[in-house]
Amino acid sequence: MMSASPSNAGASATPVEALIALGGNVGDVRATIDRAIALFCDGTAVRLIARSSDYRTPPWGVADQPPFVNAVIAVTTALPPHELLRRAKDCEHALGRDRAHERHWGPRKIDLDLLAWNDLVLNDADLVLPHPRLFERAFVLVPLAEMAPERVIAGVSVRAALARVDASGIDKLPARG
Repeated sequence: MMSASPSNAGASATPVEALIALGGNVGDVRATIDRAIALFCDGTAVRLIARSSDYRTPPWGVADQPPFVNAVIAVTTALPPHELLRRAKDCEHALGRDRAHERHWGPRKIDLDLLAWNDLVLNDADLVLPHPRLFERAFVLVPLAEMAPERVIAGVSVRAALARVDASGIDKLPARG
């Protein structure tokens, strides 16, 4: 595994694979996820290589809210991890997310989380990779396992991580035409 300081983390022009989780529970979330992917993946700086199905998932963290819709994408990018995170936050903002005025883990239009950037291990004030709660969240692991069950993150396969969490209440949504 590679580790890096914040100043040089991923400062390479060589494309790497990154994993991004998307979700929300306000409005037409499936359409918002589609728009988020289109904004995030411009085909140049960030290129989409795989997308999971959409899943209806129970709320996590705060139970008194509507269910979420979640998905995961894999992309290739030469952007360093902090720039990729900034791009994700810019997409959220462009789609109407206002983090300053929302409840932590509460309802939201869209959320993009950087799960992994290649095999980078990073822990600084702005970004922790792999995502610190990745292995606790069935709503991320279920779509990720659909897409890349044998992918190893922090020494653990996605399939093995999924086997350790309760995935009850998570339903794959039908494909849209």
